[in-house]
Amino acid sequence: MHTIEPFYNWIEAYSASEDERSPLYGAEYNELEYMNTIYGYYIHPQWDDMDSETLFLKILYADYNEGYAIIEFIGEWNDTLHNDIMSLKRNILDLMVGEGINHYILIGENVFNFHGSDDSYYEEWFEDVEEGWIAAIGFQDFVVQEMQQFNLDYYINFGGDLDKIPWRTLAPPQLYMLVDRLIQRRLGA
Repeated sequence: MHTIEPFYNWIEAYSASEDERSPLYGAEYNELEYMNTIYGYYIHPQWDDMDSETLFLKILYADYNEGYAIIEFIGEWNDTLHNDIMSLKRNILDLMVGEGINHYILIGENVFNFHGSDDSYYEEWFEDVEEGWIAAIGFQDFVVQEMQQFNLDYYINFGGDLDKIPWRTLAPPQLYMLVDRLIQRRLGA
């Protein structure tokens, strides 16, 4: 786990720790000391803590003019024991929504498990982004299936062409425009 790093190719374009509007503004990273763990396994120090024992994140990019953010995750998304969606919603998303972000691209290649509970925080988030959307890309099939069992696909766009996006090869604005186009096509707009 300690060798899995957040995606760094966009770091020259955006750093949440240097963005005064970011909920992670001022975060400091010690490359020499691994402190955070998931089930006793150390994770790379560049992942950001959102007050969850099992789920960490990295805001890879935020564009306040266009109103979108790209967030990468690592760990186990556990709403049953740790209410991770509550931590994500209250500690990260509420602040971003307050800054005008209403389009979210969630990258879940490093989410290794999902344990659901009720959907009230997802519903609240969905209502917060009424004129926007929430899209998930790169989540493993079994994680998506677990999320769908809790009807999260009502709030989060999964699957189909979203899973075919080579997101690492795109610049953030290109990724946003591609995801937006795919979601607009789904909505028939």
